[in-house]
Amino acid sequence: MLDETLLEILVCPKCSGELEYRPEETSLLCHACRLRYNIEDDIPVMLIDEAEPF
Repeated sequence: MLDETLLEILVCPKCSGELEYRPEETSLLCHACRLRYNIEDDIPVMLIDEAEPF
């Protein structure tokens, strides 16, 4: 579970858009870029090269 304060400040590194937190998928989604950023050990992996399209 990610901290609420962290979720408020995180943005997509590609477009600076809002992210949707999906705790059941352990990921953050950017709907503008259609990218999924995985969360590993409660740490968001915010690297564009590591993001997965959805």
